[in-house]
Amino acid sequence: MSYNPNMTSTEKRAIVALSSIMSMRMLGLFMIFPVFALYAQDLAGSTPIMVGLAIGIYGLTQASLQIPFGMLSDRFGRKRIIYIGLLLFCAGSIVAAMSTTMTGIILGRALQGCGAIASTVLALTADLSREEHRTKAMAILGMSIGASFLVSLLAGPLFYHWIGMSGIFWFTAIAALSGIVILHKMVPDTVRLKGNSGPIPEQFKRVLHDGQLLRLNFGILVLHLSLTSLFVVFPLSLIDSDLAAAQHWQVYAPVLFISVIVMIPFVIIAEKYRRFKLIFVSAIGLLAVSQFTMGFLHQSLTALIITLFLFFTAMNLLESTLPSLISKIAPIESKGTAMGVYSSSQFFGAFLGGILGGWLHQHYSINAVFILGGILSTMWFIFAFSMKSPPYLSSHILKIGQITPEQALTLSQSLANIEGVAEVLVITEEKVAYLKVDRKKLDTTALDQYSATA
Repeated sequence: MSYNPNMTSTEKRAIVALSSIMSMRMLGLFMIFPVFALYAQDLAGSTPIMVGLAIGIYGLTQASLQIPFGMLSDRFGRKRIIYIGLLLFCAGSIVAAMSTTMTGIILGRALQGCGAIASTVLALTADLSREEHRTKAMAILGMSIGASFLVSLLAGPLFYHWIGMSGIFWFTAIAALSGIVILHKMVPDTVRLKGNSGPIPEQFKRVLHDGQLLRLNFGILVLHLSLTSLFVVFPLSLIDSDLAAAQHWQVYAPVLFISVIVMIPFVIIAEKYRRFKLIFVSAIGLLAVSQFTMGFLHQSLTALIITLFLFFTAMNLLESTLPSLISKIAPIESKGTAMGVYSSSQFFGAFLGGILGGWLHQHYSINAVFILGGILSTMWFIFAFSMKSPPYLSSHILKIGQITPEQALTLSQSLANIEGVAEVLVITEEKVAYLKVDRKKLDTTALDQYSATA
C-alpha cells in the first residue's frame, strides 16, 4: 500500500466532526458568562455567591470526571462514553432552562459539567489520526475550542437579548443533541486492540512530582480562576458605567478581535526565535497588571475596555502557550497523564473562580474580585520566573519493525546515546519508537541505521 502524506478523507471528516462537537459544547458552557450576573439579579434566592457558584459549578464536575471518563472510554469504547456525556450535558441544559430559581440553575450547570468528555474526545481524535498528523489534529481541536469561547462572549449578550436566559439553555440542549447526530453520522467506530491504556500510579506520581509541570498546572488553574471570577462582576461594572446589556457585545467584539491579532506575532516570536519563557512570563505579568488596574479603575468605561483588552491579550497568549509547554516538558510515556492533570486543574480553577468571585463580591466589593486575580497572577509570575527555559525539541517517530522486549531495551539504550535524542519510548506492539529530538543537533545518519525502512 502506498503511503499518503496528506490527511485521508476519513481523518478530515472525523476531526471536523469531533471539533464541532467540542466547540458546540463549550459554546453552551461559556455563553452565559457575559450575561448571567445580570439575569440572576431577578432570580429567587440570588446572592453574589450563588451567582458565582452557578457560573463555576460546571468546573467542579468537569475536573472530577475527566480522568474517570477517559478510563471508562478505554474499557467500553470512546463513542459510547461521548454519547453518554452529550446526553448528560443535554439533560443539564434542560434542567437549567426550566428552572426559575438559582438552585435549579446550579443543579443544571453541575449536570452539564458531568458530561466530561474532553479527555475522551482527545483520545478518540488520537485513535482516528495517524501519528504524523496527530499534532495537526490536536491543533485543529484546540483552535475550535478557543474559537467557541470567543464566539460565546459575542453571542451571549445577543442571544440573551433575543431569547432570554432560558432560550440560551434550550439552545445548548439542541446543540448537544446535534452533537449526538454528528457523532453517529460522521465519526467512524474504532476497535482498540491494546489493553487498558489508562493512567497508572507511576505516571501520576511522576507528573505530580515534576516541579515544572506543577507550575504549569497552577498557572492554568489561576488563569481560569481569573477568567471565571472576572465574569462574575465585569458585566455589572459595564452596567454601572451606563452601558446597557444589549450593547455589551460592542465592547467584547473589538476587544477580542484585536487581542487575537496582537497575540499572534508574540506566539511566532516565542517559537521561531526561542523566546518562549520571556513571552510566557511577560504575559503573566500583563495578566496581573490588567486585573489590578481593573480593581482600581473599574468605574471608568474607558479603563474597563483598555484593561479588558490587556487581559484577553495575555489570556490568549497563555492559552496558546500552556499546552505547548506541557507537551515540551512532559515525559513521552506520561504525556497523556500530564494533559489529564492539566485539564482537571483548568476546570477546577473555573469552579474556584466562580465561588471566590461571588464570595468576595458579596462580602467586600467588585474591585476585591479583580484584585484577587491580580494577587494570584502575581504569585504565578513569581513561580514562572523561576522555571527553566523549555527544551526546544521535536517529536520524531522511528519505524523499528517487529522486535522482542529484550531487543526493545537494547534499542532504547542505543537510541538514547545518539546525539540530539533527548527521550526514547519504544512500543513493540506498534513497531515504532517515539523520540524527542533536537533537530539542530540530531545525528540523522546514526538514527537512520535503526530504522526498519532503512
